[in-house]
Amino acid sequence: NRGEDEEMIVAALLHDIGDILAPYTHGEMTAAIFKPFMSEKTCWIVKYHGLFQRYYYAHHKGEDRNARDEYKDHPWYQDCIDFCHYYDQNCFDPDYETETIEFFKPILERVFARPTAFDQEHVARYGDSNLREAIDG
Repeated sequence: NRGEDEEMIVAALLHDIGDILAPYTHGEMTAAIFKPFMSEKTCWIVKYHGLFQRYYYAHHKGEDRNARDEYKDHPWYQDCIDFCHYYDQNCFDPDYETETIEFFKPILERVFARPTAFDQEHVARYGDSNLREAIDG
């Protein structure tokens, strides 16, 4: 833990949950799941982490490891680099120290306790009253 907030801890823990169902677009899938509960910044990082993660392996396959540079002027570019460095590429190490799932359970419950943001599509589908109830409790 590098002193990250709970939202980022959950993102680090669950960012690959879409990998089995959507191996080529799992970041987008996971970001869509996170969207009602997490900030735009965290969702952007999760959405693009797959592209940024290629830095660590693409050159071994004869591909461009710097494809992420397409986003070098984006305000969260460095945040996504840091996310991949600290919370993705090193996690493939079987000796990586981690907490038990029980440690993370209350953090997960707090982050997913209730939605904090909805996009226009959600409001169009479910109405503003659902939005107010979800946010206000």
